[in-house]
Formats: sequence, C-alpha cells, structure tokens
Amino acid sequence: MSQKNTGKNIFRKFDNMAVSIYNKRFIIAIVCASMLLLFSCKKAIENITENTLKKQFEDNILNKTFVVDLATDTGNNKTSEYSGYDFVLSKTTSYFDGPMTGTKAGIIYTGTWSVNEDFSKLVININSPTIPIEFIFLNRAWKFTKKALPVMELAPWGTTDPKVLHMRRL
Repeated sequence: MSQKNTGKNIFRKFDNMAVSIYNKRFIIAIVCASMLLLFSCKKAIENITENTLKKQFEDNILNKTFVVDLATDTGNNKTSEYSGYDFVLSKTTSYFDGPMTGTKAGIIYTGTWSVNEDFSKLVININSPTIPIEFIFLNRAWKFTKKALPVMELAPWGTTDPKVLHMRRL
C-alpha cells in the first residue's frame, strides 16, 4: 500500500511542477524572447557598425588627396618639410589595406597603407627605392585621436611618444 501512495505522490509532484511552469509561462516567454532579441541584435549592431565604418572610411579618406597641416616631433615643428606634398590612400578591393602615394613636383613616391578592423589604427609605409628623409617620420603606425574630417588627427600607436600628425583633405 505504501508503494502505491509513493507512486501517486510522485505523480502529484510532477503535476504540481507542470502547473507551476504553466502558471509562469508568461515570465518564461519574456525571458526567452529577451535572450533571443539580445543575441540577434548584437550581431546586427556589429554588422551595421562595421559597414558604417567601412563606408565612412571609403567616403572620407580613400582616394582623396591629403596635405600635412601639422607635423610635430617632440615639440619640433616639421610641417614645412611637407610643403608641396600631396598624399593619397588608394582603394583596392579591400577596405583594410592598399597602395599609397606621396607626390611633390611631379615626383611620385609609392608605398602602402593599412588599418585595423575598427579603423582606429593607420599604418603608413612609403617605401619607394629612395625616399626623402622626412618620410621616416610618416612611416609608422598611427592612431586616430580625432576624425574631425576633413582633418585626420593622428598620434603614434602604442606609445606616448610626443609626435602629432594632422592631415587635411583637399
């Protein structure tokens, strides 16, 4: 007889649990919907952000002509060394790297540029067989300190080295 009662008690517990879950179905549905929404929105936001960054970079920087408005190295103003130079970061099939040119008086110096995935780092490497000494200052990894286009404000990436580079889009 006690075995029968034990079996009935177990079924009653399951019945009570089912009723409890049924009564809380609204809360469970909200929790599940919220989790689904959070996980799906995160991916959508990442895609929108990446596409927006690519578009802004392409529209405002790639294939545009820039001149040096300000170049300082440890407090020494080097801006005049870049007078007459025009710089272009050219777009290829990639949004993350491509060819770069520096031109002055019809002489073209070639190199490359690259950016990281969030477009916060710009690496310049003008490496024609012979380059003017002033390009040594430009050839480095830069971080964007401000993207107040038409001016790109840059500082060295990964260091507090007191260098500043401002390039203005023409």
